[in-house]
Amino acid sequence: MLKGFKEFIMRGNVVDLAVAFVIGAAFVKIVESIVAGLITPLIAAIFGKPDISDVWTFQINNADFRIGLILQAIFNFLTVAAAVYFVIVMPLNKLAERRKRGQEPAPDDEPLTTDQQLLTEIRDSLRQRS
Repeated sequence: MLKGFKEFIMRGNVVDLAVAFVIGAAFVKIVESIVAGLITPLIAAIFGKPDISDVWTFQINNADFRIGLILQAIFNFLTVAAAVYFVIVMPLNKLAERRKRGQEPAPDDEPLTTDQQLLTEIRDSLRQRS
């Protein structure tokens, strides 16, 4: 029983997931600082107010409904997603493209079908005749 648990824990995808979780938790601080230090003040400078959670409230039978709170959560999600995309994902994609330019594509490891083998033989024999 313990052997199976050890194999499960030491499996590559479990370890990768644990590492990704720890890195993601540490990465939250970077994203929060970008949003709090750059994007939120920019929004406040443009619209005059960085937080809309107390806007658009109404009451029905002494129950408070805060539409602004929902809109603020959606806005926060979109700003975090934009910060992650434009500051991290897009530059890393550009870097990956630059690295791939110098590399040749990997050959296919799949075996050729009989049709493909036949066409390859025909092509090779036509090349030999020319």
